[in-house]
Amino acid sequence: MSLFVPSLKARGHLENVHITVGIVGSRKILQDDDYGSKGWSALGQHLTIYGFDADEEACEAANAELETRKVAWQEKHIPLALASQVGEATLYVTGHPACSSLYPPNESLISRFNGFEHSMKPAFSIELETTTIDQFCMNENVEFDFLQVDVQGADLDVLKGARAALESCLLGVQVEVEFIPLYHQQPLFTDIDLFLRDYGLTLFDLVTDNPWCRVTRSCSPIRSATRAGQLTWADACYLRDPLQHQANSTQTPAQILKLACLADVLEFPDYALELLCYVTIKYGNDPIYDFAPVIVEVFSQFSELANQGIDAFVNAMRDRLSSTLL
Repeated sequence: MSLFVPSLKARGHLENVHITVGIVGSRKILQDDDYGSKGWSALGQHLTIYGFDADEEACEAANAELETRKVAWQEKHIPLALASQVGEATLYVTGHPACSSLYPPNESLISRFNGFEHSMKPAFSIELETTTIDQFCMNENVEFDFLQVDVQGADLDVLKGARAALESCLLGVQVEVEFIPLYHQQPLFTDIDLFLRDYGLTLFDLVTDNPWCRVTRSCSPIRSATRAGQLTWADACYLRDPLQHQANSTQTPAQILKLACLADVLEFPDYALELLCYVTIKYGNDPIYDFAPVIVEVFSQFSELANQGIDAFVNAMRDRLSSTLL
């Protein structure tokens, strides 16, 4: 649930803000796959979503469903296979379409765990033409602010095809990471983490609430009452942190406002607040970047915060950020 975005929008701070999100592997299977209907919908007309999936029928179904719903944001799904370079690749199709990958399943490993025997069983393979995020952006004159990548082991390949975007415009990435090689020769969490850190992104969370993130051994009739099994994968959320990396930061106040909106939508309200306070203290002489009324309005929703007094909070925040602003 967004705390700050509704007030920012109502007070006109988002008039010149538009956030563009790319979802790589956008097939809608579960309710949570409907990105726009979650916290992102608070952005309304200030949001554009591009979904990418190699399955043309899945893209057509998603676009048809969006047309029926008449959503407030802009969203379209495009049948493209994204990778590290423009060229050709083999797609290994599995028993469950969501497990298909540009890397072949590691059958000897997955046979040791419960739950993978059917979904990741190889069915057939097809040849695909691939392109990159950067090539798409150049062709369509698009700049992404946030990427979500979930392509079953080939996630680092997609990110390598987005180097220009990582250098110029991306403020955050959510990417599926594996901790064991479910696919042959796939990159693991460490590889992705090091790659994104080289581009100045900071790990904010590892989301492991999906029950399939943890698995137990297929040979064992017993399991722990307190541990759900071995952690095999998670969704890793990375964001820029201009306060941490200020010496190398090139983010403008407008970009930091975008980043605050992303943090709010992604349910990091503490970080959103820190960013809004930072911009207010540093750039608040411009009414566009004076977010004090927004902060007061949000705090007024919580009686325990309102009773503490906004002046005391602002003074404390100013003291905390003073060294950062020097």
